[in-house]
Amino acid sequence: MTFNRSKPYNDLPLLPPHADIESKVILRKVASARAALAELKGIAETIPQPEILINTILLQEAKDSSEIENIITTNDSLYKAAVLKDDRIDTATKEVIRYRQALWSGFNILKKKQFINTNVAIEIYQILKDTSAGIRKIPGTTLKNTATGEIMYTPPEGETLLRDKLDNLWHFINDGEFAATDPLIKMAAMHYQFESIHPFTDGNGRTGRILNVLYLVHEGLLNLPILYHSSYIIREKQEYYRLLKEVTNNNSWEPWIIYMLSSVEETSRQTIKKIAIIRGLMAKTFEHIKTRLPRLKQAKEITEILFMNPYCKIEHFVKQKIAVRQSASKYLKDLESIGILKSEQVWKETVYRNVNLWSALSKMSR
Repeated sequence: MTFNRSKPYNDLPLLPPHADIESKVILRKVASARAALAELKGIAETIPQPEILINTILLQEAKDSSEIENIITTNDSLYKAAVLKDDRIDTATKEVIRYRQALWSGFNILKKKQFINTNVAIEIYQILKDTSAGIRKIPGTTLKNTATGEIMYTPPEGETLLRDKLDNLWHFINDGEFAATDPLIKMAAMHYQFESIHPFTDGNGRTGRILNVLYLVHEGLLNLPILYHSSYIIREKQEYYRLLKEVTNNNSWEPWIIYMLSSVEETSRQTIKKIAIIRGLMAKTFEHIKTRLPRLKQAKEITEILFMNPYCKIEHFVKQKIAVRQSASKYLKDLESIGILKSEQVWKETVYRNVNLWSALSKMSR
């Protein structure tokens, strides 16, 4: 079959791939990637509140995943946006914040539905893009080189065809017919296929990356969607697109699957280090509060609030029923007086930066 990048790829082959996707080299890589994932799953369970990881580590994932699609914001804007009112957030940062919302919503949807299908993908996409649109209906979608305008790929067209190809994809990852294929191999195949189907007018890459990590949760390889995946793709972006192209042009699946497995392994190990840093900072902060502010009775709960996001404000203490507004204001000022927090005026709001967490996250993102 001759592939013409300027014509809709309506003949995109269905899954499973017509190639050896369980070669010896792939299975060896599966073993090491699984080991890294298992270690990540274990260490993540030592963090008392899952929101601590979702709101810190995955804010960076949201930033990097959006950056792949040229949606740029700063770490500081992103961290502040998580605690500010919507009308005070710039457009690019809002779009990145929606990535985290879509991921968290997808996680909760999956807990109820217990499988991934087209409706789940659409729900994630709609949150991500703040739209009511669904599967592409209008022809003319192409993927172009942003520098030259050259057409690099034209995805399939026609809503019925797109839905049929998506149904085949979900059948491959969900149904017992392919139970013998390792979930990590399925995830790699799913990522290529979803990118190639390109079911939405925009946001396909980010939706696909969210589906990747949700699938790992669905398969029990993680308990929380905390795989910091996009940083690897950013560093290896040219290779990422080259290998996608090789699958399309030459049915070259093995290098693509190895690439995705390497991404899982490396980003698992990076995330393990980040969680260890956050856990260590939490322990030091807890001890610092107990030592310097011994009359503060809820040191554990307060520490957890301080690590939900690099910035916090009075409302967070009130919402968690730690204190009423007046007492919460005093707590925050006391925490600032011992060097744990630093206050900032953002518009008319006072927010407090967790100094050590902010510094650690900034170093992690370099």
